[in-house]
Amino acid sequence: MPHPVITVSAVAFVREDGHVLTVRKRGTSRFMLPGGKPEPGESAAEAAVREVREEVGIGLAIDELRLLGAWEADAANEPGHTLDATVYAADLTGVPVAAAEIAELRWSDPADPLGDLAPLLRDRVIPALALLPDDRV
Repeated sequence: MPHPVITVSAVAFVREDGHVLTVRKRGTSRFMLPGGKPEPGESAAEAAVREVREEVGIGLAIDELRLLGAWEADAANEPGHTLDATVYAADLTGVPVAAAEIAELRWSDPADPLGDLAPLLRDRVIPALALLPDDRV
């Protein structure tokens, strides 16, 4: 029997030193990219823009998103579920602040993961970011 699927959109913000903005939601232990589930009728890009604004207070326009990839991965906080994720990269246009359900922000070093990263980030996003030229992140 297949795992239930959760569709999500997320955005990777990468600093000049290569660290990636990660968030930890209240009541969870894993760090992940800002993002979440689309609302009915919302595109993946629209969901990414809305979720980033709600979770970390960063306003983006859809044309500022660069598609990084679309992947499946085990859900970090919903055991037995699979994520169907669309992930974008974008330039950070302000100072992120934890809001909504976000308990903590952290700039995570992809070269030295602490073991508390969500599977999507650890297994899919970080390897994809490593393949990008510096001017594409």
